[in-house]
Amino acid sequence: MSFKLIDTSPVRHKISILRSAATTTKVFRELAGELAQILCYEALRDAPLKLYEVTSPICATTGYALDENDYVFLPILRAGLGLVDGLLKFMPNARLGHIGLYRDEATLKPVKYYYKVPSEIENKHVFILDPMLATAGSALAAIEILREQGVKQISMICLFAAPEGVKKLEEQYPDVTVYAASLDERLNENGYIVPGCGDAGDRLWGTK
Repeated sequence: MSFKLIDTSPVRHKISILRSAATTTKVFRELAGELAQILCYEALRDAPLKLYEVTSPICATTGYALDENDYVFLPILRAGLGLVDGLLKFMPNARLGHIGLYRDEATLKPVKYYYKVPSEIENKHVFILDPMLATAGSALAAIEILREQGVKQISMICLFAAPEGVKKLEEQYPDVTVYAASLDERLNENGYIVPGCGDAGDRLWGTK
């Protein structure tokens, strides 16, 4: 697996605000979307482009275009939805799927309850979206489902990652690239990232 830590100064600034327990739901949502957008820019740094002719006020020249239809954003419900708005502002014509995986608090293992994706997903570059890469249970389950459908190009965008989760992904899916805004210290006894930001889903949607 290729783990890409995007820890530029603006990213560190925004991540620090997300960590704060004093940050409001509104600000948390806005910053999560902004960070997802930054990570996606990095993920597509060397993406293939199509050439076309564009005419400036001065003359005709060569233009370059991303084929947005080649990409699918797949948020893991529900927290992954918090990254979608920022990404669709960047690529409004990208396809959008949904996968419902919740963590059993006793076993810490994922349980699937919903899955809906665009047709011909096997030919797309799929970005799994989840603010937290903790135990990696949900990410591994999502990747397994996508592989069963024949998807070859899979990346993941997350805000906070734990070393334990990164290691598991690296061992099982070394060809999946993860883009993260922060690599934190560890997981605690309850499977939460330390220092992390608490439960990202609750903070995004104001449910606690």
